[in-house]
Amino acid sequence: MVDVGHSKDNQHEDEEEPGTQESTDKAAAEQESSDAADSGAEESPKAKKKPRSFWKELPILIGIAIVLTIIIQSFIARVFLIPSESMERTLHGCAGCYGDRVLVDRVVYAFSDPEPGDVVVFERPETWNRAEFQADRSSNTVVRWLQDIGAMFGLASPNEDDVVKRVIAVGGQTVECCDEQGRVQVDGRPLDEPYIYWADGAPNGNQEFDAFQVPQGTLWVMGDNRNNSADSRVQGGGGLQGVVPVDNVIGKARFIVLPPSRWQGVGDHNPQVALAWAGAQFGVGLLVAAPTLWLGRRMRTALRRQGRRP
Repeated sequence: MVDVGHSKDNQHEDEEEPGTQESTDKAAAEQESSDAADSGAEESPKAKKKPRSFWKELPILIGIAIVLTIIIQSFIARVFLIPSESMERTLHGCAGCYGDRVLVDRVVYAFSDPEPGDVVVFERPETWNRAEFQADRSSNTVVRWLQDIGAMFGLASPNEDDVVKRVIAVGGQTVECCDEQGRVQVDGRPLDEPYIYWADGAPNGNQEFDAFQVPQGTLWVMGDNRNNSADSRVQGGGGLQGVVPVDNVIGKARFIVLPPSRWQGVGDHNPQVALAWAGAQFGVGLLVAAPTLWLGRRMRTALRRQGRRP
């Protein structure tokens, strides 16, 4: 007789069981082979791009930087080198020294007009006939191109004849000099000008000019270094030839960005408002003082009468 049950047990022992380690390893190997085949089928030689070298990307980066610089300098802000000493000591530009580099705001006057006290950079009007400096440019084409690029960042003298001055009076106002104390007057009021610098320690006698009404759309500008500034007083002979059209204004000087030892804002003290406010305070003082004096007299009179009664 044959032991049937025993034969069946031997047959099952010879077959692989699904949960054994050998079965698991075999399935994993088959899966990896399948994934590798799929990956190789999806990838192609065209999908693998070789990255550009640094030297190929460098000209592109330089070109983008120059374009962005031109856009920013043309419409938003510009670094300007102070080329003359006419704004000493607010802005350094003395002969032989390292001139200040100032950040000029080109946006502010898109929404408003320059006001008294603003330090502005503007294109030299056609009526002005005295340049305060000459840009030093090399005869070498490459060097001159580098100087022009440097001028855009305030690292070299500007190649255009731009000027920086302080606004003293605007269109419709009458300006003249001087009163008994040697002060400039606007609409008959003396100005408060703490920023004035006298190069030789005192006025040189060239400050006086006749009363002049500034035309609408123009500005009367003067340098803080009053003894050494070719401004609206003298340009074109002064008067109408000396004013600056508002359309010529490039922007408002905001900050001194170089050298680091000079980091600070550029003041825009309004010489007219200060004196107007002082006058207003004086007027308010009179209004308050008058009733106070009247009340004091009434009280003293009442006390005297009270003292005379038996």
